[in-house]
Amino acid sequence: MRPVIYQLFVRHFSNFRESGVDWGTLEQNGCGTFRGITDKALLELASMGVTHVWLTGVLRQATQTSFPGLPAQPPCIVKGLEGSPYAVTDMFDVSPELAVEQSERLNEFEDLVFRCRRAGLVPMIDLVPNHVSRGYAPASASSPTLGAEDDFSLFCGRENAFFYLQRGAAGGGPPMRLPDGEYAPEAVHGRVTGNNAATWTPSRYDWYETVKLNYGANYELGAAAMDQLPGWLSRRCETPRTWQFMDDMIAYWQKQGVGGFRCDMAHMVPMYFWKWAISRARVRDAAVFFMAEAYNDDMRTTSDDVLPALLDAGFAGVYDADCYHHSHGLYDAGAWANDFDRLNGNESRLFGGGVRYVENHDEPRMCSPQHWGGVGEQVEEGVMTAVFAASKGPVLVYNGQEVGERAEGPSGYGGRDGRTSIFDYTCLPRLARWTNGGAYDGARLSPGEREMRSMHKNLLSLLNHPALKDGVFYGLNWANMRNETFGRAPGEEASGHWVYAFLRHHWEDASTLLVVCNLSPSLDFNDLRIHIPRQAQEWAGKGRGDYLFRDLLHKGAGAIPGSADMLATDGLHLPLKAGKAVILDWSVVRP
Repeated sequence: MRPVIYQLFVRHFSNFRESGVDWGTLEQNGCGTFRGITDKALLELASMGVTHVWLTGVLRQATQTSFPGLPAQPPCIVKGLEGSPYAVTDMFDVSPELAVEQSERLNEFEDLVFRCRRAGLVPMIDLVPNHVSRGYAPASASSPTLGAEDDFSLFCGRENAFFYLQRGAAGGGPPMRLPDGEYAPEAVHGRVTGNNAATWTPSRYDWYETVKLNYGANYELGAAAMDQLPGWLSRRCETPRTWQFMDDMIAYWQKQGVGGFRCDMAHMVPMYFWKWAISRARVRDAAVFFMAEAYNDDMRTTSDDVLPALLDAGFAGVYDADCYHHSHGLYDAGAWANDFDRLNGNESRLFGGGVRYVENHDEPRMCSPQHWGGVGEQVEEGVMTAVFAASKGPVLVYNGQEVGERAEGPSGYGGRDGRTSIFDYTCLPRLARWTNGGAYDGARLSPGEREMRSMHKNLLSLLNHPALKDGVFYGLNWANMRNETFGRAPGEEASGHWVYAFLRHHWEDASTLLVVCNLSPSLDFNDLRIHIPRQAQEWAGKGRGDYLFRDLLHKGAGAIPGSADMLATDGLHLPLKAGKAVILDWSVVRP
């Protein structure tokens, strides 16, 4: 099964309000709940081709909202009123705002996990291994703590939970002075921020509300320090205390029925830990799914490319950020469709292990007029098909994407940057017209929103076609660069700016798909012709003969006839509107 992951941000998904006020409170703007995600909602997601539901923002986070027995955190360590879901205050608890009855919040979460399983969906939650809130404080006395036995005199003690600022650290010495004021608990002993800022005065651009976790190696010394850590076969008693804490946390949520973890900023955590922890998790549940948010940047813990290293450590998928940035770059950086080929080789580890997406909570909404050249809504079908159908790894869809959400809900700390705020009490106006007060029937969607959701359903359901799930890739743009009818725009001297075409072939059942995407927001290519050279036909095992091409993405479209000679010379005639795509089943009529 090819994983099709739906990022369901609980606080947004089942908040049925369509409007609110900027900097609004929980009472003013509302918040989604576990109970609000009903059997009907989950069955609708399953019918859309979804296999995994990433329940985002479940763990209890630092917030400026108080609940019985849980006072609000100081404003200086909370971004927004609701707070970032990645500034966790208790890894063994869930956010009380997501429960109808706060005292029953864990039971309400477990009921949701059961409903996911009953709908045939694998429930996932966030694992935030690199950092926690500065105000980390377990709700229960029986929950494991962090840092209670730390040695403050060491920047990096093997058994310390955190990294402690020493004499001479940047920022002029104590107390800890955050952008919105001094933080009294760190008046003497300051800690390094989540993004490795070792300073008493982190900036507003730092992850100042969080502190970095210590896995027993000094990140400042780079990959060489990581090589001193225990191996993946080490006994639990031989590992640093933070490893054991995280292992306990993973085991706890597995016991509650959680079947997968999306691991935040996984490249900032040692690979030795990941291999050890994932192998232990798979002893408890062989099918447990680990997905890494990771980037090959200067915060990685390896000397070489960290993405293959994470796959080697046991992750089933890692973010394919290069593919995301290239698709975005078609509209704001002058990129060409031809350049997708460098991302789609069969030999690439990311061909099967890259998690592909066009939206998530960190990125702008594709339909926001501020991004994607302001044309995302027009090209979503073409871009999603080019991105998702050209690989065989996991794909990720963000809640609201399927109805063209534009980040038009209320904001606050998150600002108006084309992203749905993860810091503020907000809502998803377009998605709320589909959730329809908990009916989950789409009764109030506009025709355009309904069409977009139908497109998502058709495409996502196709991703487990054998050729898209397990098939190999053959790019066709190289064979069409001199083909003037391959979507060449006026004034261009080569083709392949706006059209992307490729084959996917499954050897066992001999199925072949031809995928063609018009990525232009404005150009209809009515005389589009796709050359498929003899070697490509032989690669797909078609030989000479007559063929039929049937569109699987748009039901009811007529079959297109073709022949071996025609494909190699004139090309397959395939008119394609701006922003649209086809996925054609290529069958032999007469050999």
